[in-house]
Amino acid sequence: MYDLIIIGGGPAGYAAALYAARAEINTLVLEGSLPGGRISLTDIIENYPGVKEKLSGFDLSQIMKNQAIEAGAEFKMENVEKFNYENNTFYLKTYSSEYSKIPSVLIATGTNDKKLSVPGEKEFTGRGVSYCATCDGPFFKDKKVAVIGGGDSAVKEALFLTKIAKEVIVVHRRDKLRAEKIIQKKAFNTPNMYFQWDSIVEEIIGNNSVEKIKLKNVKDNNTKTIEIDGVFILIGSIPNNSLFKDLNITDKTGYILTDENMKTSIKGLYAAGDIRVKSLRQVATAVGDGATAAVQIQEYLETL
Repeated sequence: MYDLIIIGGGPAGYAAALYAARAEINTLVLEGSLPGGRISLTDIIENYPGVKEKLSGFDLSQIMKNQAIEAGAEFKMENVEKFNYENNTFYLKTYSSEYSKIPSVLIATGTNDKKLSVPGEKEFTGRGVSYCATCDGPFFKDKKVAVIGGGDSAVKEALFLTKIAKEVIVVHRRDKLRAEKIIQKKAFNTPNMYFQWDSIVEEIIGNNSVEKIKLKNVKDNNTKTIEIDGVFILIGSIPNNSLFKDLNITDKTGYILTDENMKTSIKGLYAAGDIRVKSLRQVATAVGDGATAAVQIQEYLETL
């Protein structure tokens, strides 16, 4: 019997596990196939308060996880396949285990990569199309690659790729980037990074692997094809909410609605991190969410 099950193992889940375990709440974290969440795919974390040395996202996430383990939280690499709520308790089923009569659950499942949904994307995924520069960047040493997107993640990943690839072309549907100003400054001062403004990808073309991309200018509708060896699609994310769609706890875009204390409309059910409705999705805000949720869960369990 566990007092709390945390679904998801990113910074929000790890922070909650640390605080909950320190409060002597019997806590289990069910991690999926990506320990550390999306942060573990980040090359360097430069904006986490108090951390001056350049840590990879994977290293930072493992420090967080180890702290939670030392505090007494339990971790299992299991994907939740079924989730039910009845009689004020929760039932969870994984491929190997069942957990019933759980009084509290924290959803920290984060987000997944948004797709372009253009011809060639699915066909060439793993053969030139990627959603993670730190994972697949080394395969494109001294080659020409395109990064699709203009936010923080896209530009950071593009900067990482400039250390490996011969040429990096950032394709953005607007005429200016959305990334932080300091990141933009680095990008514009990087000699092997170029920009295709006001452009979207219409098709990814190739035989056995990616060879070209067809671009369309959104202002004049002109199209052109450029030769490319790889395409990194970094246009945002979608919430991992498939387990919770029928609970009526999400907004119209699929993110989970909570109050400022991470409480959902269901008693004993909380959400933290990127999965919930919020204005900023960063490691720092995820950690704050997790800590807040754990304290609120402790207070809730004391009333039972």
